[in-house]
Amino acid sequence: MANESVIGKVLDLNGLAAYQDGSVVSRTLVDRKIGTITLFSFDAGQGLSEHTAPFDAFVQVFDGCAEVTIDGVAHKVSAGEIIIMPANVPHSLKAVERFKMMLVMIRA
Repeated sequence: MANESVIGKVLDLNGLAAYQDGSVVSRTLVDRKIGTITLFSFDAGQGLSEHTAPFDAFVQVFDGCAEVTIDGVAHKVSAGEIIIMPANVPHSLKAVERFKMMLVMIRA
């Protein structure tokens, strides 16, 4: 189910997932059977440990900078950049500095 409070409204991405010291904050905007849209904010040094997902995941960084590791290869991504993490391949994220991202997953 979608987060009905945001559907059909103009939204400021930076204001939807506020930074919290020492934390990772997430806010799901859309949650449907076919996919999700989730915003995340990461304090510096925070991250998501290595894992896999059964579908491709599109990440758009809209504030700060992160290191995204895909299958053992580290990639630096900054505000305004995207990276696509392929299905069934190990990946992880770590905040080089505070950063915010939008994660879009479409299930096949």
